[in-house]
Parts: sequence; C-alpha cells; structure tokens
Amino acid sequence: MVQMNKPYLEIAPCLIAIFAQSYGLLPDGQKIKHYYTQESVGIATGMLITAIHQAGLVSLTHTPSPMNFLNQILGRPSNERPFLLLIVGYPAENAVVPDIRKKPLGEIATFID
Repeated sequence: MVQMNKPYLEIAPCLIAIFAQSYGLLPDGQKIKHYYTQESVGIATGMLITAIHQAGLVSLTHTPSPMNFLNQILGRPSNERPFLLLIVGYPAENAVVPDIRKKPLGEIATFID
C-alpha cells in the first residue's frame, strides 16, 4: 500500500533536489552528450549523504513518481532530470534505527574445494 501522506517533507528543515544533466548546451544550442550521468550523480549523491551523516545530521531519500514537476517548480532546464529528493535534518528524539543484521556467510554462499 502506497502512503500518500509524507509529513517529513513538510517538517524537515532542508530538502535537496538532485538533478542529472544528460547533455550540455552550447551557446549556439548544440547538444553535448554527458556520459555516465546516472552513475556519476549516484556516486556524488552517496558522497553527499556520507558527509551529511558525518556532520551529525540524518537524511532520507525520496523519489516521487513522476518527478518532472520539479523542473517546473524549480525552474530547471529541459536537459536536467530530477534524480531524487534528499530530506535532511536532525534526528527526531523518538527516532529508532532498525536492528539490521547481516546473514552469516554460509547462509548466502557455497564454497567448493
């Protein structure tokens, strides 16, 4: 079931909209292809999330579908596509981190001599 109510979008002190630019535009309008855009933006976003956490803040990724409304709201050009929204702030007092444990190696791998 999809939850339509996302209160954290309204109470978070910071929303970062991350866009991917698939091609550049020269002054004459000619397009210049940017290679590995998704990979580059993904890596940069991961580094940003790490820096945010190292600063003592928390973050949550949000990818509404569709996201093209962000271009209009934020006045971004057509050669940019929304990648994700990053919600950033301090953790709530009652925030709970799930106790996620790795499976034992023998449970996920088989080794043959």
